[in-house]
Amino acid sequence: MEPVRIGIIGGSGLYEMKELTERREIAVDTPFGPPSDSLVTGRIAGRKVAFLARHGRGHRIIPSEINFRANIYAMKMLGVERILSASAVGSLKEELAPLDIVLPDQFVDRTRGRASTFFGNGLAAHINFADPVCPELLELVHRAALEAGLRAVKGGTYLCMEGPAFSTRAESNLYRSWGMDVIGMTNLQEAKLAREAEICYVTLALVTDYDCWHEAHETVTVEMIVRNLEQNARNAQAIIARTVALLPEERACRCGQALAHAIITDRSRVPDETRRKLAHIVGRYLE
Repeated sequence: MEPVRIGIIGGSGLYEMKELTERREIAVDTPFGPPSDSLVTGRIAGRKVAFLARHGRGHRIIPSEINFRANIYAMKMLGVERILSASAVGSLKEELAPLDIVLPDQFVDRTRGRASTFFGNGLAAHINFADPVCPELLELVHRAALEAGLRAVKGGTYLCMEGPAFSTRAESNLYRSWGMDVIGMTNLQEAKLAREAEICYVTLALVTDYDCWHEAHETVTVEMIVRNLEQNARNAQAIIARTVALLPEERACRCGQALAHAIITDRSRVPDETRRKLAHIVGRYLE
């Protein structure tokens, strides 16, 4: 089967890519269980891609229930080298208005107890995560957004909270005092696991509303948020399709060598079961 080098993960409001041709559904089973949904492969701008709905089609999986390891591992099994992610977020800054697009280059983790690593069970590795987003991919997505005539802010910090409830007003104001830009519930784990899997990662943080800190928060309605989700989904599809067309065949970043100096465990001590389980992640380093 032809390898799929480009992965797309859609969040709230983005459950499919209309630009996808030659569609084929693939049910992938991983050592970590099933991903959120079947992966849909096809072509965009002639390039082979795989799409996954993060919350499952029909939006049936809350953030705390997402099997992030299975989602990223499934992409790796298909041969994915780059992931373009989209997610709905709240704005923590006045100047980041609903329908704006933020391309975060940093994350802060406020989740609790989520599986955020493939390692353990006899294999220790410590990746460099100082810059969690692929710089090459970030530049291309920003360029694609500008070419599509959309406002996209390059850089910023995404605070990843637990959910599914939104923040209290006190929490929202605390995060603002920290200088956070947007708040969401999903992208930290994806970014960390993608780096461990040596996959380039970037996210389009699609602003649906101001978080509850804003004095106009009480005027926000469900209907308004749904409208923003729908428009954001259209914008994200346009940017992702344009980015896919812009991607060079070969990667020039260092994401593909993230594990080269990260594995600490004596290779002879790695349990056979762990070797088998992580074959797609570390196989070439344990030969």
